[in-house]
Amino acid sequence: MRSFGIVALSVMLGGCASVTRGTTENISIASTPSGAEAVISGMEVPTTCTTPCSVVVKRNADISITVQKAGYEPQIVPLSRDIQTGGAAGFAGNLLLGGVVGMGVDAATGAATDHKPNPVIVTMQPSAPPRARPPAQKKPRPPAADAPEAGT
Repeated sequence: MRSFGIVALSVMLGGCASVTRGTTENISIASTPSGAEAVISGMEVPTTCTTPCSVVVKRNADISITVQKAGYEPQIVPLSRDIQTGGAAGFAGNLLLGGVVGMGVDAATGAATDHKPNPVIVTMQPSAPPRARPPAQKKPRPPAADAPEAGT
């Protein structure tokens, strides 16, 4: 009977989605061409990886990914957070087992949400080549002030 009480208390203190889905998720990042640097903003520790790559992020984090490579325009991809079917089911399971406390845990940890888009797929656009400057034209020099005028 005592172990049943411990299990029941554990379920109430941890939200259902937090237990079934976890508070982190993997984000896959790919680019064409590959080998670009992906800078992930919104994490506790700034993170970079070289595409194709994968990073683990907290479900409740506001994530933005900047993909950059020499010779290409940088691409910024902000990720949104959506409640998915599995997350909604876990969140709804709180009504039966976790109660308001479980719902609060799931809401605070973002356990019922997934980041979108995932995977992040970026097609890099080449940078515009630098414009060639036209050759400098020499301006005619004004006559010197002490030079004799023509025809005198």
